Amino acid sequence: MEERLREILKEVREIEIESKKVVNTLFGGEYKSSFKGRGVEFHEVRDYFPGDDIRTIDWNVTARMNHPFVKRFIEERELTILIIADCSGSGEFGSRKEQKKDLIARISALFSFSAIKNNDKVGLILFSDKVEHYLPPRKGRAHTLHLIRDILVFSPESRETDPVPAMEFSINILPHGAIVLLVSDFIGRGFGVEHIRMPLSLMAKKFDLIPLIVRDPFEVNPDLPGRIMLKDAESGEIQMFKGRELKGKFIEIRDARDEKLHRLFNINGLDRIHITSGEDYIAAIHRLFQRRLP
Repeated sequence: MEERLREILKEVREIEIESKKVVNTLFGGEYKSSFKGRGVEFHEVRDYFPGDDIRTIDWNVTARMNHPFVKRFIEERELTILIIADCSGSGEFGSRKEQKKDLIARISALFSFSAIKNNDKVGLILFSDKVEHYLPPRKGRAHTLHLIRDILVFSPESRETDPVPAMEFSINILPHGAIVLLVSDFIGRGFGVEHIRMPLSLMAKKFDLIPLIVRDPFEVNPDLPGRIMLKDAESGEIQMFKGRELKGKFIEIRDARDEKLHRLFNINGLDRIHITSGEDYIAAIHRLFQRRLP
């Protein structure tokens, strides 16, 4: 147990170093430009200087002081980011060295360290077919390290997947305009379009919602020679299949399901990104930021 804890702490530290390097060099101001504040708020009045926009003149103060003054506004910058991450049994799947939950931790770290660099708050919901764990949004390095550790080590009570309870929970607790990252492989009955349509549409109206679709290379391009025995990571059911037939059926079902999901995302005007284990997830997030630049 102690050895495993040391391994986890080492992994958290490595993720922190990698994330901070990316945030400080590659992303630069892209995070801040991609995620806008909720508007502007009045800050102060000051003397008018030639070149100031005359529309900002405060006529009441100007009349009292017999000298032109202008209103100064600042962006209401502080944001709340909530990461809603799938912690069901499928997160432990990995056809290569990296499991999907490891990739979810790295993605979450990038967004979290970008948030704290800009003095924003970040929180976490881990869900299976229910809300398993909630870490309220806060600021600071210690909080972010806690968040990453939770993703890596949390053991859910259920191995099934249904995002709706977590989506409904977020609707009730978050302020309007919060940024919500929904991170999952989006696989399973719980992600059926008819099932998630209403809560997802409500979230899209209230928040800046971004689905992050995390897949294993096997789920993208299954290599299935001969006969294959598969165990469902969530139900534990084991079945035997012919590899070629299974691959064709798997791709057919996956593509049909993804097409319905993307249509739902498009209807609600949602940005989203696909990230595959072993590929350059940093570049994928960078492209997301680039698309959202004004």
